[in-house]
Amino acid sequence: MNRKTVIITGASSGIGLALVKAYLLQGFNVVGNARSAEGLQAAATSLGNPANLLLVAGDIADPDTAERVISESMQHFGQIDTLINNAGIFTSKAFTQFSVEDWQNNINTNLAGFFHISQRAIDKMEQRGSGHLIQITTSIADQPINGVPSVLASLTKGGLNAATKSLAIEYASRNIRVNAVAPGIIKTPMHPEETHSTLAALHPVGRMGEIQDIVDAVLFLDKATFVTGEILYVDGGQAAGHW
Repeated sequence: MNRKTVIITGASSGIGLALVKAYLLQGFNVVGNARSAEGLQAAATSLGNPANLLLVAGDIADPDTAERVISESMQHFGQIDTLINNAGIFTSKAFTQFSVEDWQNNINTNLAGFFHISQRAIDKMEQRGSGHLIQITTSIADQPINGVPSVLASLTKGGLNAATKSLAIEYASRNIRVNAVAPGIIKTPMHPEETHSTLAALHPVGRMGEIQDIVDAVLFLDKATFVTGEILYVDGGQAAGHW
């Protein structure tokens, strides 16, 4: 039986690297993409450079990078079963303080980075007759938090939530599922330890999420073959409403 193949963007650190490790343990071929070739190589070295791990460096917002990721995946492993659109950025500023650069960076990474590779991956999945896309979005797109300005997250990650449902309906009859995981605030290197107590208080359960919480949610969705069009909130209760 052929190994299944998963593509993971933003794979060199944090949630992305944890997903790479988890899927290797599940016996998948794993294709990891990130902007930094050095970061990817360091990640591969930490994992022991397994033969079923393929690394493709490049900015996922660039259509040429998306094309290389898909073509090299097919060349090495012959199929694409799951695409995890994990690469993303979050910029929190007052609305009037966002710069044109902030706008462009969010659009490039969060939307273009999703569009180009997803379009190509779905094409291959459609030819094969099965597949699964999972977007990593954010709970705050649907449940804004007072004191955490996040309109660019709402525009971009919220757009991915909407696109997830739209694509799920469009491709349901072709055996391609599309889902999203919407995290709360997760303990990753982007959040200094001195901010953890403040960030924990932004969740009804009173703590931040762990990277493993997101990994578990992604693995669940990948195995849940009757689930499509789902936005799975892994956010300590944030999406339940005002508190």
